[in-house]
Amino acid sequence: MAADRECAEPYGAMDQRVGLAPDADSAKLAGGRLGVVLRWFFSAIWLIYLIQPVADLFDAKHPHSPLYQAVAVALVVAFCVLYVFLLSVWWQNQTRGRIGLLALAGLATAISLAYGAEWTSIFIYVSSAAGFIIWDRRRALLAVGACTVAYVVLSEIVHTPSGDLWAELLPVALIGFAMIGFKMQIVLNHQLRQARGEVAKLAASEERLRLARDMHDLTGQSLSLITLKSELAVKRLSRLPASPEVDAVAAELSDIGRVSRQTLQDIREAVSGYRRPTLAVEIITARTSLEAAGIALDDDPALMTRSGTFDPDAEAALAWCLREAATNVIRHSGAHHCRVRLTDRPDELSLEISDDGRGVPESTVGATPTGNGLHNMSERLSAVGGRFSAGPGRGGHGFKLVASVPLHEDSEDAGRPGPARRTSRTAPADASVRS
Repeated sequence: MAADRECAEPYGAMDQRVGLAPDADSAKLAGGRLGVVLRWFFSAIWLIYLIQPVADLFDAKHPHSPLYQAVAVALVVAFCVLYVFLLSVWWQNQTRGRIGLLALAGLATAISLAYGAEWTSIFIYVSSAAGFIIWDRRRALLAVGACTVAYVVLSEIVHTPSGDLWAELLPVALIGFAMIGFKMQIVLNHQLRQARGEVAKLAASEERLRLARDMHDLTGQSLSLITLKSELAVKRLSRLPASPEVDAVAAELSDIGRVSRQTLQDIREAVSGYRRPTLAVEIITARTSLEAAGIALDDDPALMTRSGTFDPDAEAALAWCLREAATNVIRHSGAHHCRVRLTDRPDELSLEISDDGRGVPESTVGATPTGNGLHNMSERLSAVGGRFSAGPGRGGHGFKLVASVPLHEDSEDAGRPGPARRTSRTAPADASVRS
């Protein structure tokens, strides 16, 4: 059962990633432009086997009327175009894929009934498309089975010779099952690339933190000592008799102290920059922590793809909120599931964290939050013009936290969210939260 669940998980995970339009993540799944071109080619090349039944329509030994031939060619062309289209853009839209598959099956049924036993083999293509287009593995298996049954029924209706029926029955079933495994391998390879990317991001983050610590530890104390010694030297020189040489040395020492103080400040700012959290790193960390605590995480792929694409200060504020919220879920919620979503609106970006835990006591709803971590969330969001709310989840169950930061459109790339704009809005918490 565990192995079966693991095999089914890629489809469930990818169901969340594929929406009404292709995004950066699904484009990678498709293999980029080259992958699309190759998929068009390898989807179309197998249609070459339909040449024989089409050629039979124009056989002089068995003449047919021009209308009969024209309708048959039109149906076959429509079938081929729809088949190639569906297999080439299977990753873009699940609903459209299912509708297209029904249309493909309808065309195959019409062709088989209208033009006889020579055309029932067209269900091989319908079975192949069903195995590749339908995301859920169980539904794909049922669809391939339905195609096999439909092929047998139609073969009986149009009186397909038994030898041809059995010769084509295995391809109808097995090619559909093979396409399910082929698509599953594509999805698993894509998830493997994602996992490697997450590991690389974690390693880079750890290395940045190590460099920041080393830089601060190795240079901070030395620069502080240089600053202190230069100030002491200036004080001692001030006790000596005044002379141009003493004044020159004191000025030089003052410059040394000023430069060392500025350098120390620059290093601290650099270290602070290195330590600035990001959504990508924090969701990876949260996933590891929640899984260790036995809490299932349903996270949004946008947390990875959107990270680093808007104002770093605004992202850092959201990342701190994600870190604190994950800590609260682990320590206080008693939840079994946690859901994280990143919603991109025209003027703001919102992070929502919800769980199915014990929620907020009724006596504290509407009160002022008292948790230090949640006060820090509110303050960080206020600094970037954001807003913060927390309270009971949907239906009054569990706990939900929403943190939002403002965005504005980039004039050079209208329609895409740009860096966060700082405003003067404050962001007080408007519901009671766990401490």
